Amino acid sequence: MTWLSRSHYVLNVNSSPFQPPFFLLTGIPGFEAAHIWISIPLCIMYMIALLGNCIILFIIKTTPSLHEPQYMFLSMLAATDVGLSISTLPTVLNIFLLNHREIEFHSCLAQMFFIHTLSFMESAILLAMAFDRFVAIRNPLHYTVILTYPRIVGIGLVAVLRGGVLMAPLPILLTHLPFCKNVILSHGYCYHPDVMKLACGPIQVNIIYGLALVLCCFGVDFVFIVVSYVLILKAVVSIASSEGRLKALNTCISHIITVFIFYVPLIILALIHRFGTFTSPLLLVTMANLFLFLTPVLNPLVYSFKTKQIRFAMQKVFMRRVS
Repeated sequence: MTWLSRSHYVLNVNSSPFQPPFFLLTGIPGFEAAHIWISIPLCIMYMIALLGNCIILFIIKTTPSLHEPQYMFLSMLAATDVGLSISTLPTVLNIFLLNHREIEFHSCLAQMFFIHTLSFMESAILLAMAFDRFVAIRNPLHYTVILTYPRIVGIGLVAVLRGGVLMAPLPILLTHLPFCKNVILSHGYCYHPDVMKLACGPIQVNIIYGLALVLCCFGVDFVFIVVSYVLILKAVVSIASSEGRLKALNTCISHIITVFIFYVPLIILALIHRFGTFTSPLLLVTMANLFLFLTPVLNPLVYSFKTKQIRFAMQKVFMRRVS
């Protein structure tokens, strides 16, 4: 589509309500000329996210000593991060490498569904990992009795079903809305608050349901994670030796870092979309990219460096491959 026909299309969108055939995604405002150079670090980050999380999955699968609840939850987290990276990779790299900004309307809704569903899943898995750490510290002798394989699988299935079922109504609601405003989105991927704002019909249901999802999923999960760590600290204080207390807390460091890098960009991005009317577009895009890249890129690095068992297993696998 040429620039002239695209401009004519946007003018028509502004004049009459209808369902647009496509949306226009956005890279980094003001840095369009440098998009090809920006694509280099983006490609590196995607490689780290995909390769790093796939290595974590491979290491856990091939190392019998890592077939424990803690590492099974970690493998779920890594698989979720792989899915999150794959769901955004085509549109982000299309923008920065090929300057191809268009995304078909239903493809946009599908991408939005997967991004939000995977985010809900990640939040649920982080909560499960907090519970795992509490059980391991509070009842180490009954750890594998409480967190059995069927229960872990059940937790994973609940995380998947909760994300998919709760997210499903939002794309359906958007398909029934007329769009007569600009079709230009604020990010390089489809994000529900961003898409919703382009509609010119009544969006109160979308706003209320979207807010309810955020509170019921992210909000409730975060509160229970905090409660879990309060109970963990209480259990740690009851440990007699200082060495034992430090060892117990050290097993939680990787998870605490992961919770921090997941929730902070998410909360800031949600607040910007709901209350940041006068926010700089550059800040909005920066927070959107941090939300997109921070967790999938840093999670495998954090667990590789901070978890001794993962690090040793990696060394054994790579040494065996070399020899």
